[in-house]
Amino acid sequence: MNNTSRNECLRILALLVLFCSSLFIQPVIGGQITSPKKPNQVLFDFRLNQTSNPSRIPLSTQRRVLGRVFRRYLSDESKCNPQLETGSVSDPLKGARDAGQIVPSILDVATGSFTATGRTETLYLISVSECNASHADNFGTKRVAIFAGEQLIANVDVDFKSAIVRKTDLNGDGVDELLMTAGDIHQGILTEVAALIEFRGARLHVIEDFGVVTEDSCASEMPGSSAKASVVSMSEVMPPTMPKLRIQNYEASCRKTKRWRFISNGKMQ
Repeated sequence: MNNTSRNECLRILALLVLFCSSLFIQPVIGGQITSPKKPNQVLFDFRLNQTSNPSRIPLSTQRRVLGRVFRRYLSDESKCNPQLETGSVSDPLKGARDAGQIVPSILDVATGSFTATGRTETLYLISVSECNASHADNFGTKRVAIFAGEQLIANVDVDFKSAIVRKTDLNGDGVDELLMTAGDIHQGILTEVAALIEFRGARLHVIEDFGVVTEDSCASEMPGSSAKASVVSMSEVMPPTMPKLRIQNYEASCRKTKRWRFISNGKMQ
């Protein structure tokens, strides 16, 4: 190899070394080394088909839990009093609960630390099913009951939320949060709302209300029907700070295989 060829090879080698080294050099801002910005992580993607797989709860457990949560209740809808009068009560569902005219059941269960760090707890999502509750009443209220062993720690209304889609601890403080949803179908239009909530100190606290996250009118077969769904993502988790949450909305036609296109940021309108 002559000197010209050797020099050319050395020059190319030097350029390769410089290029590879630049891949590992971190940017410096204000005299401090900064890491490259990481992409947002997905908290939940409501475009994906959700399969409900609630835990199977033994009948003995259901009786024990419901007996601790409610002073009295019915075991069967056929025992509801059709003549129950709650007209003088501003909240008919409350009137039914006060009269023991409810047929409650446990929808789901989760374990974790929900009211305090380091506490081992079991959370039960309960459908109260007040007698005569209609579709307009979402077929009755929903509650969460949290137990530490046999001790009832919390018993709170969850604003008709009927499903637990994810358990998290986003700020790493040892207290679990729940992403919960409530759904409704009216005239072939499916609507789903979601919120990230916690039960710190045995009280319900809404961390983020995402509003409508699914709106699917395909079953209505109306002209212009479509499916809309949100993707909730979060910034990098840096305890003890709660990450910033972001909503992006997408739309797809009613075809069997959906091709989603981005339509907006923020709560779905």
